[in-house]
Amino acid sequence: MKLTARCAAVAASLLLSLPAVAQTLTYLGQQIVQGSPMFKGAPVGGLSSIDYVAATGRYLAICDDRSDRAPARFYELSLDLSKFRRSANPGEAGVTWVNATTILDLDGQPFGRNTVDPESLRLDTKRNLIYWANEGQRVSGAMQNPTVRRMSGDGKPAGEFPVPGYYNPSGSASGIAPGDVGVYNNLAFESIAITPDGKTLWTMSENGLAQDSLPTAVGRGSRARLLSFDLDSGKAGAEYIYDVGPVPFPPARQGDFATNGVPDMLALSAHEFIVIERAFAVGAVTPGVAAHTKQPTGNTIKLYLIDTRGATDVSGWPSIKGREVVPVKRAMLLDLSSLKNDDGSVLALDNIEGITFGPMHEGKRTLILVSDNNFNPAQFTQFIAFTLDGNLN
Repeated sequence: MKLTARCAAVAASLLLSLPAVAQTLTYLGQQIVQGSPMFKGAPVGGLSSIDYVAATGRYLAICDDRSDRAPARFYELSLDLSKFRRSANPGEAGVTWVNATTILDLDGQPFGRNTVDPESLRLDTKRNLIYWANEGQRVSGAMQNPTVRRMSGDGKPAGEFPVPGYYNPSGSASGIAPGDVGVYNNLAFESIAITPDGKTLWTMSENGLAQDSLPTAVGRGSRARLLSFDLDSGKAGAEYIYDVGPVPFPPARQGDFATNGVPDMLALSAHEFIVIERAFAVGAVTPGVAAHTKQPTGNTIKLYLIDTRGATDVSGWPSIKGREVVPVKRAMLLDLSSLKNDDGSVLALDNIEGITFGPMHEGKRTLILVSDNNFNPAQFTQFIAFTLDGNLN
């Protein structure tokens, strides 16, 4: 994906002028795909990332199916932004599935069931490679290390990056027992970003590591790690701490599941990013009501601008506990719960997990988000489009 020089040049000024930032994203509309329609013999859903390919005008989206319903895969699709609507029930016109590609393991074979958890991808047009994140898992008797891998456009493996060993889960399945190390279950690598200069890949743990901080909860944030790799050498580089916010809404019943984390990010420059924070709490009365269920979705989605300049480089630190650490700067860009449709209804948000810059639309650059429906009939695949105005135009 190629970013414009103008977007990179204005990022620093955005952090200094938050009122202007709030005006730079204008809600263009959304499209919603209900259910998990079949395409090429597999259900479409679980879209955990999206990346615009300028050369084709289409998008790539990875599916986080753990080779359960069908082999691990990514999709090529097209979106007609002229058909997006600021409506609570916009339909799915203009969403077209073009192709599905099976992701192969390092031996060149389809992944076996529950042996991989694909969560993000980015296309590197310079090297003609796709980079993708495998979240791994922290489950009793079935620990899997998080990985960042390369593949060609046909899904064939092209190697992986050496993730520092302190990300690898060991100890108890909960991650909160004394001596536990590594990622928490389902809170590891869900993001891939490539800097506009094409030199560096970044990923982030969705929450902190077990040896660094507890996972998020109502009233408690978590200290995620932002990790870089040099795309020429493949070596791990600078590493920073990103403070994920607390869960903003409590679940309906005390003790029910609630989380907040970082599912994806987008590079504006070598040191500035747009980061998604996606929160969910079971039964929470969040703004917006889903059209097909007439119920709140329980999701809260916020976009943040972050800047790594001045942050402590913690690369090589197995733990940050007891050490003085300056996290990356973090500033609110947009709370999507503030958006409304043309009838005045609050935009209902599903499980937003992907972000990309899109094509020009009516003379303006666009930003596109996608949701992961978890193959759950109560959820939906949601595409949300914004135009970039003001300082980002």
